[in-house]
Amino acid sequence: MAAAPALAQQESGDAPPPVASAPATTQGARSYTPQDFARFSPRTALDMLRQVPGFTIQAQDQERRGLGQATGNVLINGQRFSGKSNDVVTELGRISAANVTRIDIVDGATLSVPGLSGQVANIITASTGVSGSFAWRPQIRARRTEARLTNGEFSVSGKAGGWDYTASFANDSFRNGNAGPEIVFTPDRTIIDRRDEVLYAYGEQPRISGSLKRETDGGSILNLNAAAGLFYQDIDEKSLRSGLGQPDRDRRLHEQEREWNYELGGDYEFDLGDGRLKLIGLRRFEHSPFEQELLIDFADGRPRQGDRFEQIADEAETIGRGEYRWNAGGADWQVSGEGALNILDIENRLFALNPAGDWVAVAFPNSVATVKEKRAEAALSYGRPLSPNLTLQTSVGAEYSILSQSGEAGLTRKFVRPKGFVSLAWKASPLLDVSAKLEREVGQLNFFDFVASANVSGGTTNAGNVNLVPQQSWTVELEATRNLAAWGTATARLYGSRITDIVDIVPIGETGQAPGNLDSATRYGVQWTSTFNFDPIGWKGAKIDLDLQFEKTRLEDPLTGLFRQINENAYRQIAINFRHDVPQTDWAYGWGIDHFAQTPGFRLDQKFQFSNTPGNVGVFVENKDVMGLTVRGSVDNILGTNEAFDRSFYDGRRTNGLLFTESRDRFYGPVFTVAISGNI
Repeated sequence: MAAAPALAQQESGDAPPPVASAPATTQGARSYTPQDFARFSPRTALDMLRQVPGFTIQAQDQERRGLGQATGNVLINGQRFSGKSNDVVTELGRISAANVTRIDIVDGATLSVPGLSGQVANIITASTGVSGSFAWRPQIRARRTEARLTNGEFSVSGKAGGWDYTASFANDSFRNGNAGPEIVFTPDRTIIDRRDEVLYAYGEQPRISGSLKRETDGGSILNLNAAAGLFYQDIDEKSLRSGLGQPDRDRRLHEQEREWNYELGGDYEFDLGDGRLKLIGLRRFEHSPFEQELLIDFADGRPRQGDRFEQIADEAETIGRGEYRWNAGGADWQVSGEGALNILDIENRLFALNPAGDWVAVAFPNSVATVKEKRAEAALSYGRPLSPNLTLQTSVGAEYSILSQSGEAGLTRKFVRPKGFVSLAWKASPLLDVSAKLEREVGQLNFFDFVASANVSGGTTNAGNVNLVPQQSWTVELEATRNLAAWGTATARLYGSRITDIVDIVPIGETGQAPGNLDSATRYGVQWTSTFNFDPIGWKGAKIDLDLQFEKTRLEDPLTGLFRQINENAYRQIAINFRHDVPQTDWAYGWGIDHFAQTPGFRLDQKFQFSNTPGNVGVFVENKDVMGLTVRGSVDNILGTNEAFDRSFYDGRRTNGLLFTESRDRFYGPVFTVAISGNI
């Protein structure tokens, strides 16, 4: 298929500098060159990919079991990125736009990378020497919250001594806050408590990361990548309370986390016999001290009350994987094997404040443990064209795991789970791509659910459950992408899943509750992703991007036996973004709407729901040449969306009578951001 029409209005002198020869365009690909993105003045490969018409980036699944077969929808030079928290999106942010030769959009089932389906972006890069970029994004909210001044990053990439390299430093800092009333009322709407509340949240996430790549004359390829970072967060909430028959109260909550983490990964690919062998390794570690402290002072002089929860958690993951692929009989074959060790070493402690003002430990069974999973998997994959316009890819495999927990509730269990998929890619016409996929998946358990935990802010505890098993599902997807030529691109995706052993909150004993497995659930939905250009009607440089997703879920409530939706599941997500790059100028402007809605959450004694109606609406103005820099000013939440939360409490269980309801409505006002980016 011919390349899509250029997106930009080019002038003489706009062409990028020449680069080394790039791989041939994949047959059937929709291709974009640097000229197609010139009007956006991109600084990195990530900036370019975000402007590909009708394409939404899906990062690799960081919560999946091990590495497994490829996930997400982005490749770099035809290869998956061997990382998890240090993922392909991070790598794209380190690659200068000057080093991007081309972006191909192709159906994943046509590639020799098992696991991919639907529209996949292959970023073709070639080093043109040392280059880099930086960005700084100061932000301030109209009410209360201090300015965010430390959010930004810089990166550099290049070639030295036969090695391609990238390196970056980034800090994804945040300063959030809100304030407003919370009302507590009985079923007959009698108000029993009034609360004036203010919340502040501060966070710093500095992170360094980098990668090295070397390709020998014989075609062997070595990739190395590493990342290390901190996550420091502080949350303070103040609540002044008064109610019927109660003294006035001053409630203070402080929450903090002081995490450090690292990830090391790499792969080496080389010829072996009639095929290619790729060896992959990865090591991740995270140390996360966390605490919550709640204090309540009373106006009538009674002793202060308080609760405190402390957690120290060490998470580690070590993975070794091998993939051997070859071509025989007109088909691509791959056999893969993987071994992984996942460990959570955790200690949770709970304290209460006595009348003398001392913290006293509270009995907290099953709160100290080491959870460990040893896992191995093997798979055989096969792919071939069935006709000039139809391609088949399939994989069959299984995993074996030993799951153990030490401590008071020590237990060891073994599992064997089949997995695999079959997918088809059909080139229905030069402008229409259709793909279908049926997959058997095995989910990843949250090891924190195995041990008892508490939330002193919400007043809840989970007993912990050592009998959890991974959920499994059958998933089917159907995706169609229509190239609208000069008008843009549109993709529609239908999907559905039949899930077994889904994790939800279940009864433990007569009064306890904890995450546990339910027999089954269903999930189905539709997603629409598109870009419509207004150039054909004479509005040069204007476009609108739509990303809409609607989802329905169903499971049987473990307490009532009635059918409801999955806890806190996003059932509606709407993102509409308009942008106009004014021809023959460096100016652009636009607006965006971002809205989501989620289902209620259920505990055995509570029902709760967050809402953000009507959602975020923002506008921006951008100049792409302010002394060589791109400067963008934006205002978000101009409609004044509040953060609302409602929670209903029942008499022991939700099957009993309703006691009272908390209703919160917190205002945070407009958010002002300046983004300054440039090349190094």
